[in-house]
Amino acid sequence: MLVVGQIGKPHGVRGEVSVSVRTDEPEERFVAGSVFTTEVPRDRRVSAGPAAAVPGVPYQVPSSLVVESVRWHQGRGIVQFEGVHDRSVAEALRGVLLQVESSSLKPPDDPDEFHDHQLVGLSVVGLDGGALGTVARIDHAPASDLIVLDRSGGGTALIPFVSQFVPTVDVAGGRIVVDLPEGLLDL
Repeated sequence: MLVVGQIGKPHGVRGEVSVSVRTDEPEERFVAGSVFTTEVPRDRRVSAGPAAAVPGVPYQVPSSLVVESVRWHQGRGIVQFEGVHDRSVAEALRGVLLQVESSSLKPPDDPDEFHDHQLVGLSVVGLDGGALGTVARIDHAPASDLIVLDRSGGGTALIPFVSQFVPTVDVAGGRIVVDLPEGLLDL
């Protein structure tokens, strides 16, 4: 599964929520009728609380959500999901991850562009071929994407996913070659 968004705070009183988008094609992915598999993160700070779609029955986050409508505001989607029509139920969805099956994604047109799931698990090696570890995940930071490296000797490290530090990505070969400045992995 591939995470394409995360539900944020409610927007208004009629059940709309803001969605932080994690896809390069938000206008294609977030349209009326789109179906997302949900995942409630273990570290979610907001609990479902007393929200109830039916009075007296605690609200449970459904296994999937269907987009009823979307509008865009300041880079975020304002989304209305089917069956979510009040603020308390929308609040119960805060923090929920929206996912799609990765096999349903078309490959990127740009040869220098990759889906996160294509990179996770690849080995990371230095210019000399020495193994540094494997890709645990890709974090999307404001300045640049970051490779989260599970280091061969234990622990993790962050590598800016920019051509200066990552000259070669060989998905078919199962490896990423990096050219790192001295000490970067020790930060």
